[in-house]
Amino acid sequence: MSTTTKEIRFIFGDQLNQQHSWFSEQREDVLYAMAELPQEMTYVKHHAQKIAAFFLAMRAFADSLKQGGHRVEYFRLNDSIAIKEKARAEKGRSTNSCLASILSNLYDHYQPETILFQRPDEWRLLAQVQNLQAKAKTPVAIVDTEHFLLPSDEINQVFPQSKHKKMEFFYRMMRKRFDLLMEEGEPEGGRWNFDSENRKKLSKQDLKDIPEPKVFSNDATDIYALLNDAGVERFGVEKACIDWPVTRDQSIELLAFFCDSCLPLFGKFQDAMTDQSPNAWSLYHSRLSFSINAKLLHPREVIDAAIDAYRNRSDIDLAQVEGFVRQILGWREFVRGIYWANMPEYATQNSLNANADLPDFFWDGDTDMNCLKQSIGQSLDHAYAHHIQRLMIIGNYCLLAGINPDHVDAWYLGVYADALEWVQLPNTRGMSQFADGGIVGTKPYAASGAYVNRMSDYCKSCEFNVKETVGDNACPINGLYWQFLDRHADTLGKNPRMAFAYKNWWRKSDEEREIIVKSSYA
Repeated sequence: MSTTTKEIRFIFGDQLNQQHSWFSEQREDVLYAMAELPQEMTYVKHHAQKIAAFFLAMRAFADSLKQGGHRVEYFRLNDSIAIKEKARAEKGRSTNSCLASILSNLYDHYQPETILFQRPDEWRLLAQVQNLQAKAKTPVAIVDTEHFLLPSDEINQVFPQSKHKKMEFFYRMMRKRFDLLMEEGEPEGGRWNFDSENRKKLSKQDLKDIPEPKVFSNDATDIYALLNDAGVERFGVEKACIDWPVTRDQSIELLAFFCDSCLPLFGKFQDAMTDQSPNAWSLYHSRLSFSINAKLLHPREVIDAAIDAYRNRSDIDLAQVEGFVRQILGWREFVRGIYWANMPEYATQNSLNANADLPDFFWDGDTDMNCLKQSIGQSLDHAYAHHIQRLMIIGNYCLLAGINPDHVDAWYLGVYADALEWVQLPNTRGMSQFADGGIVGTKPYAASGAYVNRMSDYCKSCEFNVKETVGDNACPINGLYWQFLDRHADTLGKNPRMAFAYKNWWRKSDEEREIIVKSSYA
């Protein structure tokens, strides 16, 4: 006897939440559908490891649902392409998206009463689902993902459209709301923020103590073969085995490793960079962002695990755990709010009128600037770089060089395994490139080579001299920094937070400024 299907519940590749209420009971009349969609690999060119990590995680999640007694239909990439091509060949269906073609196929086969989605976290996917709602043969409904700490329906109350919202105040509100690191309504330790204590550079002894990163060996050879057959363009190093955790169990393992081996010094060295250790790419960072953004882990359980470790370990002080909590409870929730309060216009903003092309070395790491060589090379090797490498090395260069934010967005969204547009766009177009004109930050995060030298040992191995601005051996970052200030003096010169930088620029002689402005630092 055939099973009647009342509901088809579609799960996107970043909705791998086993704790969602959908799965609290087994229902024979519910079918879960998942698909490796070609559209998710072509809206930008992606790092091979990013595609592989998501496909492996999706397949593992589908298998876990089946083992839990749920009905699941899973479409691998070749299946999705075949359904799309069949729909294209049918009269009147040539304009269907791959997602629409798969849902139409499912509807024709199962005749469900309802199709359900969890609310997509990216604007383009939400628009696609809403379009399906308007055109589908059967009712299409959207439910909450049950993932974020700030409910979706509160975003527009908390985040004013097109206006600056101070992250620190948002973070304090979230601390109070969830009673995290609080004592009788006041911040534990008498301070909200220990960021000033979390900017240490690694000494020679510190380099010896960096823990070997915990990685996994998830076989991706089948994924790459599938991508080759489908002609999917990608970039970056194609590791046969993916380092990222692709199951909930692996994610929990990595969380435990972070709390045990990295959290004691996480805050202290969270901004540090080095090229003098085989573990330089990982340092003390959690590398849990892929697991959280794919929803294999809930942000609250990650926060709770870190705070529990702090409560039970004498070697973890408040500054370490506060810095970590701020990244998830504060910054992660903050950028999501910025994204949804300002889309879709946000994705086109370019307040500094930057229009230069992305240099070729972004695709191969072949540059003599060691800070960029290390940070971009690491990104290509691991589909990962930590927040300071992304913001103050790669992002700073793009800002100073006037790279078109469309190109910067596409590269960041493609290269990092944890990059989804809702988190990437405010970080890149807003925080990093100041293209939003100050919605995220009140000033550009522009820095000369002195910052790189202060927070890393990159400059010691560089062909350029970080203390020089003019000449063949001069650090290009220095010249680009001053050129950036000169180029935007009419607007940024009025910004009180830029006053010190412009004071130093105008302190230079007319001749020195002219030489810098006319020099090439490409």
